[in-house]
Amino acid sequence: MAFNLKKVLKALLFSSSQPLSINEIQETFTRFHEQDPLLGGLPAGEAKPDQGTESGAVSPVGAPVEPPAELPLEPPVDEELYRDVPALVTTAQIREAMDEIALELRAADGLFFLTETAQGYRLVTPPRFARWVRTLRNEPPPVKLSQSALETLAVIAYRQPVTRAEIEHIRGVSAEAGINRLLERELIYIVGRADLPGRPIQYGSTESFLEFVGARSLDELPPPTCFRTARSTNGCRRRWADRSFPTAKWASRRRGRNR
Repeated sequence: MAFNLKKVLKALLFSSSQPLSINEIQETFTRFHEQDPLLGGLPAGEAKPDQGTESGAVSPVGAPVEPPAELPLEPPVDEELYRDVPALVTTAQIREAMDEIALELRAADGLFFLTETAQGYRLVTPPRFARWVRTLRNEPPPVKLSQSALETLAVIAYRQPVTRAEIEHIRGVSAEAGINRLLERELIYIVGRADLPGRPIQYGSTESFLEFVGARSLDELPPPTCFRTARSTNGCRRRWADRSFPTAKWASRRRGRNR
């Protein structure tokens, strides 16, 4: 029976409480081959203890030999999980397998589906279960950002790094309240200071922002047509108008402790 990459990836995804990156998956396969299966999973290079004595010491002649307190487990025999494991799993192979898993989960219309974020792959609960998950964690319902905050967020996302003065010049109104709210929600952060008189603070978007808009990177954002006119950022705002942000991070996400 051939090695089943998809089953292994499903197990890794389910057992991980954080997004699982391609590098972490590849490192897992590397560690698998560094372990000697004859030692029951002990790292390669670690000496196998003498099962008849403690620490490999020689027992006196005629003295009874006490069995060791611990013995290595026998290596697993599941053919599709532990036989012919490839030493290297390429990025293309992982992505292809993850795509198949994602399609299977969505077709099953079950309790989980697979999503890819900037940090990696993770299993998430569908939005229709969000209320139950929040109830379990005793978390308040999510809140929507105001129109002003969404407009400010759109300017920062497309013009970063950007100063408050630049945001206010584009929007035509004060951006202080929106910036403070976005910092509070960890959707933006302070990048540094601009090389301008007064050294104004510059703002940029965070990885939480990518989660918020459902993108893996800034390259996946739609073209910034809303900035081609000097009127407003309403075009960008409408794209995100239905987004809500949980009052606690990952309110609808499955964590390892809640499996």
